[in-house]
Amino acid sequence: MRRFLLSTLSILLTIFLIGCSNAKETDKTGTVDQEKSDVELVVSAAASLTDALVELKGPFEEAHKGITVIYNFGSSGKLATTIENGAPSDVFLSASSKDMNDMEDKELINSESRKDFAENALVLITQKDFDSAISSFEDLNTATLDHVAVGEPGSVPVGRYTKETFDSLDLWEPLQDKLVLSSDVRQVLTHVEMGNADYGVVYSSDAFVSNDVKVLAEAEADWHEPIVYPGAVIAESMHQEAAQQFLDYLTGDEGKETLQKFGFK
Repeated sequence: MRRFLLSTLSILLTIFLIGCSNAKETDKTGTVDQEKSDVELVVSAAASLTDALVELKGPFEEAHKGITVIYNFGSSGKLATTIENGAPSDVFLSASSKDMNDMEDKELINSESRKDFAENALVLITQKDFDSAISSFEDLNTATLDHVAVGEPGSVPVGRYTKETFDSLDLWEPLQDKLVLSSDVRQVLTHVEMGNADYGVVYSSDAFVSNDVKVLAEAEADWHEPIVYPGAVIAESMHQEAAQQFLDYLTGDEGKETLQKFGFK
């Protein structure tokens, strides 16, 4: 009898321990599943959007629990190339329609999600304390300057718009020896701020956020293609819903207000 009771107790104890073990495993699995439900949303964005998007990050994440935004800033052309080559990204925010058009033609974005969300202007800048003899784009010539910082026109939208502007004024070829080509618009801004170039051509929003430069002139709108910012969800994104939520927030009242605060139109 005693042996029977001991056997029974042993079996019951074993069942109890297995049950506890399974409960722990369930708890662990639940924790992992909860962690998996959190989304890290990668947003590849034009460098000129840096300040506005950094400010939007906190309010967006607060309003969308479980989504963490990770930004990848750079020139639109280079970002498009990295996405095409397989770099992880969920949202693409471009500083030009051309780069977004190329992405759409290659079926790399969700076309239905595409939306223009901002506009900008092209401006000529110099250091804040620099006594400039130039007050317009037309005044630029090899006799009045040493270096002009511009974006690389092959991959940097601001460089493309700058070349179009200079071509309209017959300045691109004469100024070739004076140009300091830059990898994105923020590098153009830095060159002027640091005194590495006498002048630079950036977006008005970039000049707006700098305390170290002043605007000398704004390019006429018909000198270059319209400066429009389109955004879209990446076709291969694993977080389609979260990506669309980010775009909706950016193009909503909160996003528009923040973009305007940082000099976008």
